[in-house]
Amino acid sequence: MSIASADMDFNQLEAFLTAQTKKQGGITSDQAAVISKFWKSHKTKIRESLMNQSRWDSGLRGLSWRVDGKSQSRHSAQIHTPVAIVELEIGKSGQVSKSPVRMYCSYPTFHIGKLGHGKESEFLCLEFDEVKVNQVLKKLSEVEECISTLMQRA
Repeated sequence: MSIASADMDFNQLEAFLTAQTKKQGGITSDQAAVISKFWKSHKTKIRESLMNQSRWDSGLRGLSWRVDGKSQSRHSAQIHTPVAIVELEIGKSGQVSKSPVRMYCSYPTFHIGKLGHGKESEFLCLEFDEVKVNQVLKKLSEVEECISTLMQRA
């Protein structure tokens, strides 16, 4: 049994190590103390590493946003209107991207554009006007309600 794969808490770990010291051909008390100290110091990092290694697909690694005034548009009425720029970093978590290339897009109302990528990440830029921000917030509220409902049943 692996201490990490069982995600042992400290009480389980102590019980497991005590049993291992009593087994014929098991570990010594000193070895158990070293293992216990190591696990207590590094449990979080070990679990994160195992999770990252077991994940096949990319996930959301980061999100940044800002509000800009539109400086270019096909329609002069849209110039200087506020737009939300959202940048999503997609990749395997726990990996550090190296010198990602970022290209920003500037299109009216709503745009999803691939931004380029670093070695382990891809960046996606989304531009929203006020109407699209409200639509996204409404959809996220629906997702939140659905998750809450499912959690209450569990």
